[in-house]
Amino acid sequence: MDDDPQARTPAPQVLEYGSPQVGEVLAERYRLEEHIGDDMLGRQLWRGADVILQRPVTVVLRYPGGDSAAEMLSAAVTASRIVHPHLIGVYDAIDEGDRAYVVREWVEGTSLRKVVASYGPLEADKAVAIAHAVAAAVSALHDTGMAHGNVQPGTVLIGDDGRVVLGDARADEAATVESDIRAVGAVLYCALTGNWPHAEAGVTAEADASRNAAGVILAPHQIKAGIPNQVDQLAVDLLNPNLDLPTADVLAQELGHLDNAEGSLFADEPLDLDAFDSAAMAPESSTPTGRKMAIVIAALLVIAIAGTIAAVNTLGGGSSGTPGQQQANGAPPSVSAPPTTGTGAAAPIAIQAASVRVVAPVNERDNNDRVGAAVDGDPNSAWRTNQYFGSANFGNNGKPGIGLMIDLGKETSVSAVQIDMVRGGATVELKGSPTPVDNSQSGDQAAVAWPTIGEKRADAPTKLILPGQDQRVRYLLIWFTKLPNSPNDGADRFRLEVIDVTVRGAQSP
Repeated sequence: MDDDPQARTPAPQVLEYGSPQVGEVLAERYRLEEHIGDDMLGRQLWRGADVILQRPVTVVLRYPGGDSAAEMLSAAVTASRIVHPHLIGVYDAIDEGDRAYVVREWVEGTSLRKVVASYGPLEADKAVAIAHAVAAAVSALHDTGMAHGNVQPGTVLIGDDGRVVLGDARADEAATVESDIRAVGAVLYCALTGNWPHAEAGVTAEADASRNAAGVILAPHQIKAGIPNQVDQLAVDLLNPNLDLPTADVLAQELGHLDNAEGSLFADEPLDLDAFDSAAMAPESSTPTGRKMAIVIAALLVIAIAGTIAAVNTLGGGSSGTPGQQQANGAPPSVSAPPTTGTGAAAPIAIQAASVRVVAPVNERDNNDRVGAAVDGDPNSAWRTNQYFGSANFGNNGKPGIGLMIDLGKETSVSAVQIDMVRGGATVELKGSPTPVDNSQSGDQAAVAWPTIGEKRADAPTKLILPGQDQRVRYLLIWFTKLPNSPNDGADRFRLEVIDVTVRGAQSP
């Protein structure tokens, strides 16, 4: 299961993390089998097994439990009372004090985030079908008086059986019915264009939607040809803050109507939205529905497989970046092939979590125990700094910057470094040295004095590629001197969140 809930509103506190073990059995029932990754709230996602009912489950672990886990547990209890084909089923919610966990349905499939990242924008009929499923799920939640609060590409899952489900509700005080409905429009927009509208629906790991000179979001048809006018206009209207929003139920009906145009909207055979329901929801003897279901499942399986096996070279070979992904200014990232050296062609350098540490010459090393998340290749996890108030310069607390030091293992001619971040706006540069420094604050101060091997970049985009100028170093320092604004936390709050770092170069034999 590719379950990657990317939090748009990170928790204000720094979370403590425990160390559950593979094979550990929780509540004498749920065996932990594989650590999938961590979400942006620091919660651990595990594939597990219910040893009593003999079925796979997903376990979401949070440290600590108690009051700090109350929102997660409350949302789980509410969601467990709803049985709906487009909502992930919640089986259990347990608070042990030092930790809390939610046990929910395991869905074999991939997220909308990974589908559009690997496959690019979807055809309009599939985008409508996915948005319709999400709207129906949100409507079911709203009928109970609960807002979801976390509708975004990482929580929309497309099962290998073609079922579309919405998971990981986060019904905190920031969750509203209006934000949910706006987010359904953003899901439709993302499926059509590959980008996510940050200002309208909250910041995620996806590149921001393309905008005109006035900052107004471009309509989907301005980005991709062939989108029916009704679909295009619905996506634009749902993201327009000056227009009233429909209820989730009305929106689901409207999306359903788009499938009943008997071919006038879509060049292909219209997609049967009911095909996304679980197999038990439709009789097998229904020949027309069964035929359309086979078409839908086959198409989505192709997408899922493409997302799994596609080799996307984001650092070289003249690639324009991940398909469907653009920079905030609307232009695709321009990436030239890194130069080669006498030791061979530039290639990605394998980096282990133990080879990375946080550098902070003044004050604490923010979340150094979680720094491995910045190099694990998992888009679901990230290393982040503490939250700072009042100033992008670390709250003017005397800290000149913070960095990630990477031991490349051997002397390396660094050609390029790619840094994927949740938010743009940081100031960053590369420094390096062939010799190490000691693991102390004075050592950190010495590392900051290392020579710069690439020009400083201010207001960096979420996907930044810095040329390493083929400098030969073993120890690389990615040095941040300004933090991005964290607008969903507040206009005066600042935090850096690094999803992944990739280093390309040629290493000595």
